[in-house]
Amino acid sequence: MTVTTTRLDLPQGTLDLLILRTLALAPQHGWAISERIHQISSKVLQVQQGSLYPALHRLERRGWIKARWGASENNRRAKYYELTASGRKQLEAETTAWEKLTAAVAQILETA
Repeated sequence: MTVTTTRLDLPQGTLDLLILRTLALAPQHGWAISERIHQISSKVLQVQQGSLYPALHRLERRGWIKARWGASENNRRAKYYELTASGRKQLEAETTAWEKLTAAVAQILETA
């Protein structure tokens, strides 16, 4: 994952959280997931295929997402990913943990 002008290294697991959150809206194929993250982040975050697909496969192995084949918007065959019930629980847990972490870091930055 990179910023459009310079490289941004995200904390471990952040990409997984972003993918889970993106799939909470609706099933999507890989390229659409990448584009959605880029769009929602105001074009700050750019997920490269070399990071995206290993993350999708990891999430699928963990049972947090499942995949099925379908036709994309331009009528090409594409693998669509969607959250499982386990994935929704994981998203909730990771969102809570992320909110606690960012609040703690923000508090330190404001007072230190």
